[in-house]
Amino acid sequence: MQQYNFDEIVNRRGTSCAKVDMLKKLYGKEDLLPLWVADMDFRTPDFIVEALKKRCDHAIFGYTFADDAYYESIGNWLHYKYGWDTRREWITYIPGIVKGIAFAVKCFTQPGDKVIIQPPVYHPFRIVPENLHREVVYNPLQLVNGRYEMDFAQLEALIDDKCKMLILCSPHNPGGIVWSKETLIRLADICARHGILVLSDEIHAEMAYSGNRHHPFSTVSDAAASCSITFMAPSKTFNIAGIVASYAIVPDDTLRHKFYSYLHAIELSDGTIFAYIATTAAYTYGAEWLQQMREYVIDNVHFVEEYLARHIPQIKPYPPQASFLLWLDCKELGLSQKDLVDLFVNKAGLALNDGSMFGPGGEGYMRLNVGCPRSVLEEAMNNLGNAVKQL
Repeated sequence: MQQYNFDEIVNRRGTSCAKVDMLKKLYGKEDLLPLWVADMDFRTPDFIVEALKKRCDHAIFGYTFADDAYYESIGNWLHYKYGWDTRREWITYIPGIVKGIAFAVKCFTQPGDKVIIQPPVYHPFRIVPENLHREVVYNPLQLVNGRYEMDFAQLEALIDDKCKMLILCSPHNPGGIVWSKETLIRLADICARHGILVLSDEIHAEMAYSGNRHHPFSTVSDAAASCSITFMAPSKTFNIAGIVASYAIVPDDTLRHKFYSYLHAIELSDGTIFAYIATTAAYTYGAEWLQQMREYVIDNVHFVEEYLARHIPQIKPYPPQASFLLWLDCKELGLSQKDLVDLFVNKAGLALNDGSMFGPGGEGYMRLNVGCPRSVLEEAMNNLGNAVKQL
């Protein structure tokens, strides 16, 4: 069995890498440890790279299409990971999940309609509908005994005739929550009863930690299947976000016909050569790499948890159940959000995501990307510890 090296430091500077080469623009300085945007600093696995190289060796990059191998790899992967038996016609390529959300918003809602999101949550869920002149309304998550839960009573009170859509983050970003099947069934019942379409962003699904089973939203009940569009991708898991290899799954015939007709009419469902090849390789050969990468990331999470508990107990990480993102509760430092960001950026030399960008409930938090070599995290934690000592 091949052992993959996740300790390797790969210099990404000068490759038009957003994580590194946009530091000056976004944070005002370049000499920061980049621990923000949600891609990893591990090499893309060799089986994907080799598949891309083999195709490049052909040296003709003409028009392409999604072949049988592409659809079969997705179908086999969904069955292997979740026991989900899909049909080929349910699946289509989309050029990115955020774009897929935008297409669905345009297809199924009108300007002035309401779109429900559950903050603190991935910020494009708010930005995209607002840019399309929809009204974003909040069903905030609530902390109960230190764990985030959905507030169904508030959701029921919030819904009116203008509410047409709910965007679900599953697993949740930034909290790393793997929603229980019971929670998703209850959400589906409410949304189906009120005629609300659920867009389920499941890009982090493949990184659920051991003991935490991810349930694709459409699989939890007939009601869920009848009122939802699921978005997935190998992008986060296999570190190929720049290849743009997302796809949608729509079991319901009526929803699928409307959405896919919209996509096909303006050729939004046609992928690129490299998207098809990378997806097929990832889902055909990626199980062992994923297992090793996930174990490394979990160890990174434990390292941060233990370091903070020992050296910076004022910062408390929310215990994740999936992904390589860690949600840091920094409220006990007693800083304003502006001063908190200043602490991380200017005092500790770290580029993290400002928690306030995730909406209500994000104040006092920072989001840390632990998808990097351990030595980078060690340096980051030491920098942070020294900065906090100076407060």
